[in-house]
Amino acid sequence: MEPSKIQPEGGLNVTLTIRLLMHGKEVGSIIGKKGETVKKMREESGARINISEGNCPERIVTITGPTDTIFKAFAMIAYKFEEDIINSMSNSPATSKPPVTLRLVVPASQCGSLIGKGGSKIKEMRESTGAQVQVAGDMLPNSTERAVTISGTPEAIIQCVKQICVVMLESPPKGATIPYRPKPASTPVIFSGGQAYTIQGQYAIPHPDQLTKLHQLAMQQTPFTPLGQATPAFPGLDASPPASTHELTIPNDLIGCIIGRQGTKINEIRQMSGAQIKIANAMEGSSERQITITGTPANISLAQYLINARLTSEVTGMGTL
Repeated sequence: MEPSKIQPEGGLNVTLTIRLLMHGKEVGSIIGKKGETVKKMREESGARINISEGNCPERIVTITGPTDTIFKAFAMIAYKFEEDIINSMSNSPATSKPPVTLRLVVPASQCGSLIGKGGSKIKEMRESTGAQVQVAGDMLPNSTERAVTISGTPEAIIQCVKQICVVMLESPPKGATIPYRPKPASTPVIFSGGQAYTIQGQYAIPHPDQLTKLHQLAMQQTPFTPLGQATPAFPGLDASPPASTHELTIPNDLIGCIIGRQGTKINEIRQMSGAQIKIANAMEGSSERQITITGTPANISLAQYLINARLTSEVTGMGTL
């Protein structure tokens, strides 16, 4: 099929932006050694391919350009992932080849059109392309976007992406879209009571050994306990453990990154951790400021973790301690 035939009528040069959510290992595969793979993809497809900064378990890959360049870029990504699957299988006894899976990030206001009345559109897509398509029920944390997971053979995925692009062009997003930004605060880990914790969205969960487990958890959509509810957010703690206090000292020159503009960051930390946080006034002759955190052990651990994460990203520009 020539590219012209797969275009929506009259939409030959429509410029579109598609956002993909990938975890670190996938992004590494797309970038390649010294960025060679992504450079080749950009040159051969003609699409702009941007990868979000930050040492997160998840990164956003943005592909922008006329629809035919986007399809080429998608084809290259899908085939690259298939190659990775084949390579990983050569070391394993598994005989059936798992499908290639891509996760698109789509404004929630467009998801209705993708699903169609009574699920008719998504059913049609599955049947005509042979790809599995799933639209997440919930929006991604702090955004108005949903994840759309497509899996199948590279050919099925490419056909499916073409159909999704047509739907997105026919029904543009309504209202303002708050884009999903993966939190860099996932690699620094807090230790409390001999257990390591990490944050996922609004939840604190025991930190697994590899981030792949974190991804599996996200895919299974395990219901984590929201913080601030009566049930403990951390396993093994009573519903209402006694409140305690913890003190930290922070260098003066770094206090700004914790407080944020007009207190936005510190308020966010208070809100997410559920702890009370007081920052002492600067003492004369002292280069440090005292921070007092009060709350349950879980709240305190979480607040400490969030403060550490802020400091870490400030000091290193990365997300690792």
